[in-house]
Amino acid sequence: MRTMRLGVSALEVPVVAVGCMRINRLDKLEAERFVRTSLELGANFFDHADIYGGGACEEIFAEAVGMNASVRENMILQSKCGIRKGMFDFSKEHILQSVDGILKRLKTDYLDVLLLHRPDALVEPEEVAEAFDLLESSGKVRHFGVSNQHPMQIQLLKKFVKQPLVANQLQLSITNATMISSGINVNMENEAAVNRDGGVLDFCRLHDITIQPWSPFQYGFFEGVFLGSEKFPELNKKIDEIAAKYEVSNTTIAIAWLLRHPARMQPVTGTMNIERLADCCKASDITLTREEWYEIYRAAGNVLP
Repeated sequence: MRTMRLGVSALEVPVVAVGCMRINRLDKLEAERFVRTSLELGANFFDHADIYGGGACEEIFAEAVGMNASVRENMILQSKCGIRKGMFDFSKEHILQSVDGILKRLKTDYLDVLLLHRPDALVEPEEVAEAFDLLESSGKVRHFGVSNQHPMQIQLLKKFVKQPLVANQLQLSITNATMISSGINVNMENEAAVNRDGGVLDFCRLHDITIQPWSPFQYGFFEGVFLGSEKFPELNKKIDEIAAKYEVSNTTIAIAWLLRHPARMQPVTGTMNIERLADCCKASDITLTREEWYEIYRAAGNVLP
């Protein structure tokens, strides 16, 4: 698996991250096999969140991997906090309590990366800064980032938080590519020109913040997978054509499309299927041509100005 630097940190990570949101759908033996295979593939970056399965996903993962000191040093663990029932909460108290819970469930002393999960309208950045300082000084968290935040929200945090924000996890796929389309359609009077995120793609590139695309195969907001969908016949025809050329699956090409972007993104997979995970990892070895990237972009229904 090809690796990359995560943001401005010195942390070397695989270019494909393994999302663990659905690991609670596996039985014990399936979970053990899934995690073991991930490690064998070089996909040793595991993405969690305290709300996944109500915390059960982290517990299942730790059990599946047989967490101990020697196992821990061979993987990179990321988790997220800040979502509570009916609200978001970036208070110092909640962040600290959440991290303690995460560490307990994962059976580890530290997280490699902690992300703030969804923006909190009532955020007091001074409290976030205090929480980050305590987590860093205690050794509980080594790197920090955000999820689903636009540039001004990140700038507000950066005014108070001294630690670099190394990642921003955002929804992005071939069919959910508004952050790309708005940059292509600058100064146009069409729907694609609407800037919905404050220019977050360019902002993250300017500040060396790694974008982690989530739901890389979904269209809409968890409406379904575009691969093989009757709703996207031209897109699937083009992806299948390019997949045949490289002798890989359509899954591989969908991830390769994201990796081809010069922003140095780290897609987060969500599959619990070992074969599909292996196909995702194969994208690390493929570099689509500029022509192929734009052909896929247009086949998804995007029109160039």
